[in-house]
Amino acid sequence: MTIAPLAIVTGGKRRLGAAIAAKLAAAGYALALVSHMDTPPEENLAAALQANASEWHAFTFDLSTGDPAKLLDMIATHFGRAPNLLVNNAAMFGQDDWQTMTPQTLESHFRLNLFAPLLLAQALVQIAGAEARPAIVNILDQRVVNPHQDQMSYTLSKQALAASIRSMAASFAGRARYNGVAPGLVIATDDYTAEQETRLANMMPLGALPSPSAVADAVVYLAQAQDVTGQVIFVDGGAHLKSFDRDFMHL
Repeated sequence: MTIAPLAIVTGGKRRLGAAIAAKLAAAGYALALVSHMDTPPEENLAAALQANASEWHAFTFDLSTGDPAKLLDMIATHFGRAPNLLVNNAAMFGQDDWQTMTPQTLESHFRLNLFAPLLLAQALVQIAGAEARPAIVNILDQRVVNPHQDQMSYTLSKQALAASIRSMAASFAGRARYNGVAPGLVIATDDYTAEQETRLANMMPLGALPSPSAVADAVVYLAQAQDVTGQVIFVDGGAHLKSFDRDFMHL
């Protein structure tokens, strides 16, 4: 009997995380879905898990305060093996700017958006062993190339995570592959109107906003690309090629 590779997806039961998890399920992965609330997977993800007869389990864990090594031990104990893939998708997205950011907003964003991914990666590589070479994929943001004035604590934390790609890939060397995917506006919130989404799509170099499925495809590629490390793939309709003065919701 073939044992399925095991993937951890943080924030993996809803929105973009659910799309990534569904694509990994179709690619034959068993799934450890981590979230800070005990809620069921979104409908599309639940259907994918059922259609692919996926082995999966949900873990309720606060990545901002919990010990990542403890989470890795819980997952390895439950599945009886070390994970092969870590997708650091969970993130905090606050609305501060340079005038309103505080030590508290900075700390809360950096704890979840930077410290948790780094410490989860460390714990995974330690538990996986010297020969396993697990894959780590961090979900970034196209704004790390052309930042603007909005969501300052969030932006700074994602820029720091993006800066970790080359450093951690070099440090892990042959022990792990460490990469990133930088999406653009993928799943609009209720803050956007349909007309605004169309207008934003027309502003992209490719004339369209990226789909969650396209972001998930990039994650699956990096999960399986055995010769790729220290790379960032932008899945953003070309947004990173332009400079925007404000966040998309204000345009």
